[in-house]
Amino acid sequence: MKLTHLLALIPGLFLAGGCRTAQSTDHIPSVQGFQLERFLGTWYEIARLPHSFERGMTNVSAVYTLRKDGTIQVVNSGEKNGKSRSVRGVAHFKGDSSVGALRVSFFRPFYGDYRIIALSPDYSRAIVTSGTRDYLWILARTRTIPKAELDQALRQIREWGFDLSKLEYPQTE
Repeated sequence: MKLTHLLALIPGLFLAGGCRTAQSTDHIPSVQGFQLERFLGTWYEIARLPHSFERGMTNVSAVYTLRKDGTIQVVNSGEKNGKSRSVRGVAHFKGDSSVGALRVSFFRPFYGDYRIIALSPDYSRAIVTSGTRDYLWILARTRTIPKAELDQALRQIREWGFDLSKLEYPQTE
């Protein structure tokens, strides 16, 4: 199976995660006062929980753009074995657009939760999860962030109950 096909299964994996015994992230609120226009653009993965659809991927980024129909185009890209890979998806708000809770699909009609649970005031860093603690990403507008900022994000993630020992750092692999 091609990597792009595996990447396209991401939403199905989110949905399947809801059927497992994974711990819920319902106790962690999505950000309020969310402004989509400030979130659009390029984000780089600083850290992530491992998943088969990203195994071996480095230099991972996501580009979010607003489509004419009001949905959000998502293009996830990275490198594996020296080759560039990418997959396109679509996202829409789960409810109120001032809340950082979206639904994303790379393989319609299957959608998964995409919840922004931390966002710096200047929209330079974000922490994203799904409906379970099996999914987590630390994102930034730059490929690296200062150690103090990473340490702050890791403290918050630990408080929410995520297992920090499993994190991968795709920009440095």
